[in-house]
Amino acid sequence: MNEKNVPVGVSARHIHLTEEHIAILFGSGYELNVLKPLSQPGQFAAEETVAVIGPKGRFDKVRILGPARKASQLEISKTDSFQLGVRPPVRESGSIDNTPGITIQGPAGEVVLERGVIVAARHIHFHTKEAAEWGIEDKQLLRVRVQGERPLVFEDVIARVSDQFALDMHIDTDEANAAGVASGDTAVILDK
Repeated sequence: MNEKNVPVGVSARHIHLTEEHIAILFGSGYELNVLKPLSQPGQFAAEETVAVIGPKGRFDKVRILGPARKASQLEISKTDSFQLGVRPPVRESGSIDNTPGITIQGPAGEVVLERGVIVAARHIHFHTKEAAEWGIEDKQLLRVRVQGERPLVFEDVIARVSDQFALDMHIDTDEANAAGVASGDTAVILDK
């Protein structure tokens, strides 16, 4: 396979909320306001933030990503999990069975999630056209080199393929710090 470059996006802690939970946290009929668009079409960072509270600690001003989802989900790094006092598994987004819960506080109310805290598995979003051109299939595990201050090869990077996606590799802040990379840097797929 010829060398294929992929832009890197570093995901800090953030939360996805259902319409029901947005209404509880911000008030009935509330709609999120777009702060800035994200790399994936139709996705955005909202102006709104919430507090998340675990057994040992809390984070204030956790950014909400929109639009609303079918299930609320908090994505944090392993380092974040120690401060909150939760032990989330590494999972793909949306895979929240058997995960710890968290309390969410907004200006109008509070939600107690029984599940939904994960450390997001590193992954690359591929548009179906790019995936076909590069011979990559959905859910395929890839080896990827990031060229930061401390170059690093990531194993088991999940390929996520959809005609709704734009090319972007997503890693969390722990992974980015380990390699010394930032959003906008480049990664290279080593093999399939």
